[in-house]
Amino acid sequence: MTTTAPLQNDLLLRALLREPVERTPVWMMRQAGRYLPEYRATRERAGSFLTLCQTPELACEVTLQPVDRFPLDAAILFSDILTVPHAMGLGLYFVPGEGPHFEHTVRDEAGVDALPIPDPEQELRYVPDALRLVRRELGGRVPLIGFSGSPWTLATYMIEGGPSKNYAWSKAMLYERPELMHRLLDKLAQSVTHYLNAQIAAGAQALMIFDTWGGILTPRTYREFSLQYAERIISGLSKDAEGRRVPVVFFTKNGGPWLEAMAGCGADGLGLDWTQDIAEARRRVGDRVALQGNLDPSVLYASPATIRQQVGAVLADYGHGTGHVFNLGHGIHPEVDPEHAAAMIEAVHELSPRYHQGETR
Repeated sequence: MTTTAPLQNDLLLRALLREPVERTPVWMMRQAGRYLPEYRATRERAGSFLTLCQTPELACEVTLQPVDRFPLDAAILFSDILTVPHAMGLGLYFVPGEGPHFEHTVRDEAGVDALPIPDPEQELRYVPDALRLVRRELGGRVPLIGFSGSPWTLATYMIEGGPSKNYAWSKAMLYERPELMHRLLDKLAQSVTHYLNAQIAAGAQALMIFDTWGGILTPRTYREFSLQYAERIISGLSKDAEGRRVPVVFFTKNGGPWLEAMAGCGADGLGLDWTQDIAEARRRVGDRVALQGNLDPSVLYASPATIRQQVGAVLADYGHGTGHVFNLGHGIHPEVDPEHAAAMIEAVHELSPRYHQGETR
């Protein structure tokens, strides 16, 4: 990739590698999104969500909007987790009020066999192009995070054809045709590994793997059908770029029961949703991984004073020392007042340095 400006703020990268930091870094899942009026204006100009994702200049514009507005410690590429199955030919489209859907589902042997492994610089070229553009425009202000959905989460959308309440088709395949499910997940693991490595090559300085639906599984099926594929992807990723480590965060929503197993998957950090006690999580994983999270996104509906209090509680629960990246326990809600997001970020800036006193680089 082209030479870019040196990184001015590397708090996120240091915290994920459990290196000393002056304060806790903070960013938000879905920080480029509908709660921002500037995002809504760009989205309207784009005409559709998919056009917004697939036009590097527009994706760059919305990626930078929250970083321009707030003193965040990272930018995360504006994209969607379903870009990979879309590139496999399933025909992604979005229904207002319902979310993503696919024109074609994958429910049998023929469907799995027909799936190609997309070339990230061909079928998915708009993603690395957007990353390269964002890196140039960021000018080294903060690190840029790339991401993908996990194989299990992608598989559920591909099998169900869209959002689901009980994942009937996915679980039927898992229990009745486990070998077919493994073939599908294997293809997805290969695809995601290529995709994330292409993101690193294009300038991503950290990565997230979103396992949004891992929490619907049993302990045994989680390890067999979700976690082992995350491990496979992480082991296949480029570990360094531009002279420094590229940390990986693995996030399983409702994954609290399996934290110890997740801590052994090779990720540098684990994302925590708001249902987990971050103090208990830290005790359980020790110094094996950093932790990211985990303020309840609904706290941002409350007053700035309450937001500050709740931010303080999360910081106190994590306690002293590095290895914490402050974030929401899931994506920011579209109805949130941007000033309330600003209050959260300000509180992290003001309250977290006390937890890092005495740390030296």
